[in-house]
Amino acid sequence: MVNKQTLFSFFLIAVFSISCKQGSTLTTPISLEKLTVDSKENPLTIESEQPHFSWIVEAEGYNKSQSAYHILVASSEKKLNENDADIWNSEKVDSDQSTFIKYKGELLEAMTTYFWKVKIWDEANSESSWSETQEFEMGLMHDTNWGKSQWITLSTDTRTSPHRFRDYKTGRMEKPEPVDGFAASYFRNEIAIDKTIKNAQAYICGLGYYELYLNGEKVGDHVLDPAPSNYDKQAYYVNYDITEELKSGKNAFGIILGNGFYGQNISWNRDPESNKKGVSYGSPAVKLLVKLKYTDGTSADFYTDETWKETTGPTVFNNIYGGDTYDARYELGDWTMVNYDDKTWGNAKVALPKVKKISASQIPPIKRLKEFEPQKVFKGADGEWIVDFGQNIAGWVKLNVQEKEGQLIEVITTEALLSNGKDIFQGSTGGGANGMPQIYKYICKGDGIESWEPKFSYHGFRYAKIKGISSKPDATMIKAVLVATNIQETGNFTSSDELLNKMHSISKWTIVDNLHGIPEDCPHREKCGWLGDAHAFCEYALYNYDMYDFYKKYMEDIRTQMRPTKGHNNPEIKFQVPTMIAPGKRTSTYAKIDWGVATMYLPWYNYKYYGDDAIVTEYYEDMKNLTDFYLNFKDENGIMQDGMGDWCPPLWDRRKNPSAMECDPIISANAYFYDVLGIMEMFAKMNNDDQYEAKMNAEKEALKKAFNKEFLVSIPNTKYKWYQSQTATVQALQFNMVPENQIENVVNGLVHDIVDVKGGHHATGIHGNRYIYTVLSKHGKADLAYQILTTPDFPSQTYVMNSGFTTWPERQFVWEEMKGPTNSLNHPMHSGFAAYFFESLGGIKSSESNPGYKLFLVNPEFPSNITNTEVSIPTPYGNIINKWNANDNVLNMNLEVPFNTKAKLVVTSSELETLEINGQSVKDFKKQNSLEIKVGAVIIGSGNYKIEYRIIKSKGL
Repeated sequence: MVNKQTLFSFFLIAVFSISCKQGSTLTTPISLEKLTVDSKENPLTIESEQPHFSWIVEAEGYNKSQSAYHILVASSEKKLNENDADIWNSEKVDSDQSTFIKYKGELLEAMTTYFWKVKIWDEANSESSWSETQEFEMGLMHDTNWGKSQWITLSTDTRTSPHRFRDYKTGRMEKPEPVDGFAASYFRNEIAIDKTIKNAQAYICGLGYYELYLNGEKVGDHVLDPAPSNYDKQAYYVNYDITEELKSGKNAFGIILGNGFYGQNISWNRDPESNKKGVSYGSPAVKLLVKLKYTDGTSADFYTDETWKETTGPTVFNNIYGGDTYDARYELGDWTMVNYDDKTWGNAKVALPKVKKISASQIPPIKRLKEFEPQKVFKGADGEWIVDFGQNIAGWVKLNVQEKEGQLIEVITTEALLSNGKDIFQGSTGGGANGMPQIYKYICKGDGIESWEPKFSYHGFRYAKIKGISSKPDATMIKAVLVATNIQETGNFTSSDELLNKMHSISKWTIVDNLHGIPEDCPHREKCGWLGDAHAFCEYALYNYDMYDFYKKYMEDIRTQMRPTKGHNNPEIKFQVPTMIAPGKRTSTYAKIDWGVATMYLPWYNYKYYGDDAIVTEYYEDMKNLTDFYLNFKDENGIMQDGMGDWCPPLWDRRKNPSAMECDPIISANAYFYDVLGIMEMFAKMNNDDQYEAKMNAEKEALKKAFNKEFLVSIPNTKYKWYQSQTATVQALQFNMVPENQIENVVNGLVHDIVDVKGGHHATGIHGNRYIYTVLSKHGKADLAYQILTTPDFPSQTYVMNSGFTTWPERQFVWEEMKGPTNSLNHPMHSGFAAYFFESLGGIKSSESNPGYKLFLVNPEFPSNITNTEVSIPTPYGNIINKWNANDNVLNMNLEVPFNTKAKLVVTSSELETLEINGQSVKDFKKQNSLEIKVGAVIIGSGNYKIEYRIIKSKGL
């Protein structure tokens, strides 16, 4: 007979065996946070047949990571369990991947809601609980799912207001001419509902900006929808859940449709570098589909067609550049309410616009983000009131006025005042190149206080001159409204130096002001997505904001902008090449190398910062084709004979002072191209393209040799060398093009030009300025980097700030010597340098071998003037936080390493000897914790660390 002790022993063995097989219960608290599908939480309009799942994990302790995961997807919440999950049961997958896991279940159906959850196992094979239940809903997915919905457009322009015209005049015209553009359209229809609604979804696509109304209220809080695109190839729709807004009985729908970029047929039509047939795609059109599901299991569709009624209304002029004109005397009353008398309205015209593809918009919408009250109000030289809102923004004004019927109120928005401060200076906002000065016009109806905001245009401005009012403007009468893409700010930088903190703020403002569905060059004169500008500030934007979907959308803009282009050396070969601008019909020329490399850089940065290789696979063939196009510019010396140049260095003007661009455009373009050849070598490897990988390696090595032979020269009367300009030298150092035995000479050559020739100043445009402070810091010249940033004399970032700018101007001029600040005063291409705050001062970079911050470098490189810095950097695994302070040559860091990642702490051998982690020597800490000690680095896993070491090789010298 077996005794009780023996039975108990068998029981323990059995339990232990099961535990080893199945994984133990977690002993450390762990929680699954921010679960996303295609980077969005509980999204409504997924259109990918294989969406990607990600999650962030919070766990206490050190060296915590994931060893396996299990995902369930079901058609109902009831079925969301291991036995009944009918859409996908991944089972346990041994993997440390917690980001961008590709769906591998049943075919996902359009307009269907799915439920999902996940659990994980940690590094000790301990099992977590299931996450909270998540949802995702599929979009329309296919054009056929638009059903009977049709495009409608305005049949008859019935505008009669004398204010429907604007003056149009470019620099080449002798006198202005009146223009009115396409009319804003007002559409309405009613639907009767006699059943109980279970769910109602509205899908709407505007070719031109639109606003949707239901029963007297605007649907959603988006403005300036949808984002601009190459509409004939790719348009975007938006989905709204209107279940709660619909009611039993009659319901009234209304749509206002403006021109946006689609119907913009005034500005740039005469631009010699644009589409010869004009820049408009045609008369604006809109398509709406409402999918109704009833509680009895039946369904119905409501949609736009010829039964909709149309008219024009109080918005009598709208142009994305010039602004809106609103004549309140032509208001339509409660036209978005039921039982409205629309007998005098006509019937909408069914249109057949050329649109190849309609997809759900995946980027954040444009919204009203912030209001600004007047900071100063004074009279200009002409006696009219001028309001200073204190910040250069992109957006519009909000008016509350009380004047007589027919009174015209004009609001002229500008970025600047005259240098003497006595009046507005219109500069880039005064028309000029695009022919349309920034003006908002409101004509009063004269029955009390009237409130108005524009709907179909946005301006770049800080100041507003108001004409036609009878009292001094105040915060009740006028406000400025920031209007931009609602990207989420997820990163942060602050330091002990207020100058640098202010530069960071200005750099962010300049980016936010220039995001309106695309990365713009400026929010007034052009509003164009220049490719060179886009890649110039991309990395800084990625440190601060969630740009994952934004850049994926812009890559589609670049792809759809491509057109057949003859090869330079082999004109018989045609390549698909983007233009300098994307999207739109204002194109400029084919994209020169240093602009076109955005086509490779944007996928590279997205991969580097997020770790998702889908964008690399999606655009690989496009990138290959463009790389081959640029290789076709190679001359007999191995140099590509193409390039645009280091845009906007100090005092440069391409007509009046072209020589101020010290860097030959060919040199800077070839430096970029060398870097891109390395990126394409990596992309080829990722796509198992062995032949192209070998080709890229050979081309890269050949270009490096040719580049150094052609451009590396000795500096007269010194023992130093450089690449003939600050910009080219900085690029060569940044991209590792300098021969190993020449690095010190080249760094000294750069320093010589900055200090001895330029008197402690930079001479760089956007290409050089992006890297100069990072490069100097990397090579032991952090104090010099700080000096050229903070010197108050021209040229420097501090000089710009001291000149009163709140965003970075396009040009680097001596502003006090001018009548007023010319050109754009809001150009984000000049924000790119501020990546230095994160990558050098904060010391955080994602590794290239383990992208998306799966492994990241920690190496603060800072000047002696900076005593502390704090950065928070968004990653797919959670935020990396590094707070450090330096005192008496001792560096103290408080470092937070997210779950499932590792940090590579870069230290010299001498610094390693004094390194302490959480109060213990590194050797003692290693006895109880897992870490790797390598030459020049210590690798640590997740956790919160207090790190201290003596700076033997000073980071500030």
